[in-house]
Amino acid sequence: MGVNKVILLGNVGSDPRMYYPEAGGAMALFSLATNETIGGQDRTEWHNIVCTGQQAEYAEKYIRKGTRLYLEGKLRTRSYTDKLHIQRTRTEIYIETFEILGRVS
Repeated sequence: MGVNKVILLGNVGSDPRMYYPEAGGAMALFSLATNETIGGQDRTEWHNIVCTGQQAEYAEKYIRKGTRLYLEGKLRTRSYTDKLHIQRTRTEIYIETFEILGRVS
């Protein structure tokens, strides 16, 4: 048995981009920045966040760039070929639950 659990607390880096795949349902994609201090230096890590279904619709309404967000989810990695036919890999966090801790006016 394995565990795939991600917990993040950070600031949203971009307004959600909405997609409606043919399979149905909504999908929202946005970035989240987390910060930590290592050896006296600040380090920012950017995460690719994916919401699906009703959570995606909620994200579209209420999440904006700068929103403070707590989330729990699962880590997924996928490969794809870009427009230049280069094989790329993207790691994403698929949200299971999230809570808005602060909003941007």
